[in-house]
Amino acid sequence: MRRTLVRAALAGALALTTACGGGTAAPSGDGPVTITMWTRAATQAQSERLVKAYNSGHRNQVRLTVIPTDNYQPRIAAAAGARQLPDVFASDVIFVPNYTAQGLYLDITDRIGALPFQAALAPSHMKLGTMDGRRYTVPHTLDLSVWFWNKDLYAKAGLDPERGPTTLKEFAEQAATVQRRLGKGGKVHGTFFGGNCGGCYVFTFWPSVWAAGGEVMNAEGTESLNDRPPMTDVFAVYRDLYATGVAGPAAKDEQGPTWTGFFPKGEIGVMPMPSTTLGSMPADLKIGVAPIAGPDGGASTFVGGDSIGISATSAHPDAAWEFLSWTLSDQAQVEIMAKNKDVVARTDLAANRYSAKDPRVVLINSLVGKGRTPYAPRFGQTFNDPQGPWLRVAREAVFGDPGQVTRLNAEITKSLRQ
Repeated sequence: MRRTLVRAALAGALALTTACGGGTAAPSGDGPVTITMWTRAATQAQSERLVKAYNSGHRNQVRLTVIPTDNYQPRIAAAAGARQLPDVFASDVIFVPNYTAQGLYLDITDRIGALPFQAALAPSHMKLGTMDGRRYTVPHTLDLSVWFWNKDLYAKAGLDPERGPTTLKEFAEQAATVQRRLGKGGKVHGTFFGGNCGGCYVFTFWPSVWAAGGEVMNAEGTESLNDRPPMTDVFAVYRDLYATGVAGPAAKDEQGPTWTGFFPKGEIGVMPMPSTTLGSMPADLKIGVAPIAGPDGGASTFVGGDSIGISATSAHPDAAWEFLSWTLSDQAQVEIMAKNKDVVARTDLAANRYSAKDPRVVLINSLVGKGRTPYAPRFGQTFNDPQGPWLRVAREAVFGDPGQVTRLNAEITKSLRQ
């Protein structure tokens, strides 16, 4: 109800502004339209490929602006306040509920409903783009968390290079074997993770909780469940990996920017990684890919990436939708996204002529329907903010005093409810 009132109030404010002459005039004539689009730097490569292909084959055109990721949210806020949002803008899927609640996206429920493949759109992205039964965004790019293992290091350590971990316990055992047999020089390590990065923890630890049938929050995103099994079991596994020297020592201070940089160097046996890095790995690095599992099995993934929608103030909603619907077409998803080893936004295209050449890509695509994207109105402040309560909980659980987790978990819930 609160979000309904917020959206209604903003809609009224937008209508008043337009009536007073502050809106953008509707286009006249039947000539081609140029729409504006914003995206954050994290999805620049995919966005540029889509826009280039669209512009080469359509009368309407898209003018893309790429904004540094750290500056993206402030730019959106400033543009919304000044009624200068672009026609379409992408967002980290985690923040979509915030933008929708603020009335920044246009309701495109009926447009989505007319798509013949609407049921195949990435379910986690669609869930976070839905509010009060209405739909406001569609998937733009997807990034999934998976386990990568180095086949050459596995072979040298006496492990089967074709058999990666199927449980979190096996993950720890295989990492420990690599460390014990190859780590004496200090260059090779069994595993690695971003130990001082709140977003890294949620992206790589939470799937093990979901795979075990657990939850990290209640459905409303207002109560933290991170002080109980299976979350505490996951914490314990990683705590032991670091305490015994299996995880690289730099893991404790890794704040996020370089946490994925060690595996491509061939120095890590097995670790959680973003699926989008597969296509940029060195050609001579033999990599296995496995779903993230719980302590005793199961499979899940954190479905990250960006969603995209039409701004509520766009003067060209029809042209904007023509572009967005095209990005979800077979042509765009297969010939642009899949061709470049990106995760497709439709579950019905998981096995396509490009992914079929690489079973690892087929596996990654198949996880889209199994994964989760957690919902919380105050997700960023609580879990991504380096000063937020989640990072204190995770670091205490992995590097400090696990006995403090229950007390600190209450601070997460408090933050979620503010």
